[in-house]
Amino acid sequence: MRKITKVIACMLIPVFLLSSLGATQAQATIQGPSTHAQSAALIDVTSGRILYSKDGDKELRIASLTKIMTAIVAIEHSRLDDKVKVSPTAFAKEGSSLYLKLGEEMTLENMLYGLMLRSGNDAASAIAEHVGGSEEGFVLLMNKKAEQIGLTHSHFMNPHGLDAEGHYSTANDLARLTAYALHNPVFKRIVATEDKSAPNPNESWEYSWHNKNKMLRMYEGADGVKTGYTKKAFRCLVSSATRNGQQLAAVTLNDGNDWNDHARMLDFGFEYFPLVEVAKQEQPVQNTDVVTGRGFWYPLAKSEQGSLTKKLILHENRGQSETEGKEQSTDPSFGLAGRIDMQLDGKLVGSIPVYRKGSYIPPEPKTEDATLGGIGDVSSWAAAWRAVLSHLLSP
Repeated sequence: MRKITKVIACMLIPVFLLSSLGATQAQATIQGPSTHAQSAALIDVTSGRILYSKDGDKELRIASLTKIMTAIVAIEHSRLDDKVKVSPTAFAKEGSSLYLKLGEEMTLENMLYGLMLRSGNDAASAIAEHVGGSEEGFVLLMNKKAEQIGLTHSHFMNPHGLDAEGHYSTANDLARLTAYALHNPVFKRIVATEDKSAPNPNESWEYSWHNKNKMLRMYEGADGVKTGYTKKAFRCLVSSATRNGQQLAAVTLNDGNDWNDHARMLDFGFEYFPLVEVAKQEQPVQNTDVVTGRGFWYPLAKSEQGSLTKKLILHENRGQSETEGKEQSTDPSFGLAGRIDMQLDGKLVGSIPVYRKGSYIPPEPKTEDATLGGIGDVSSWAAAWRAVLSHLLSP
């Protein structure tokens, strides 16, 4: 089966716009917020667009911000109702702790709450050993996930963030990691929790954990994510907040005034880069027989909305296979007809699939409907989309 590609100037209903600028380009026209951080970044969670960056690719120690990666890897590779046992190596781990007993068992879900609310290093090691077979095995999973997400300036040596040579990340990478993790409904629920109780098998009283993230109580709309501190990393913080349907995440590394700086960063993002609906699902593309396969929301400054070019790329199959059309019937693209590429200054910044009118269009996932285990369902959906788009992008 031969694939023919048509590239057509995209004529859409006027509402259909899409844009993206790099962080430095965005700051060229809009003055970013001042911070006391050695490095900082601000990201729109829905789109993954970095809205502000200060030395964002500088590789630094990240302390317990490491646990963002620990949590998402554990959620994706295990079940929340698994029993996690505290081994001798996890017991009495230095630094912040849940004070778990040697040999104690706790569900992975409850241990994740302790990990993210109280930053338990003992929980981090116990989780790592349970999921990865050992801390070393889990670290391999962490670095593999970093590679999959595209974190090009990150490397992990442990699951807790205690200072270690070769253990580092950047503000930009942590922003991308956080945006990825916040698409997971389990992760999102855990980090937004202010107080959590869990059964204690060794005492008459329950565990009771109060979230260390003061942003949950200081900033309107705050809903996560993680604090961190070591003597070498100094104060580190990732926070997130949602207003008017838009979720932002801010990152600072080595910042002695992080609470106030995060409030300024988040205010900046909400004011200057509001989330805009730039495409609706099943929106007709003018002068064609195709419609958009999904909606698209994107953070846009007012000055950016007229600086976009759009191309409709259609793929047509010509001829039959030797199996008399059987290949056509098993084509994974189904009614997928092509895509719309969005470009800014010649750079591809986004794509939306388009379908023939009347064909089946897969629904977008509803993360609140994800089952136990969290992101697995959403990841499968995303993987399916990647496979379909790869099919279209192949020569």
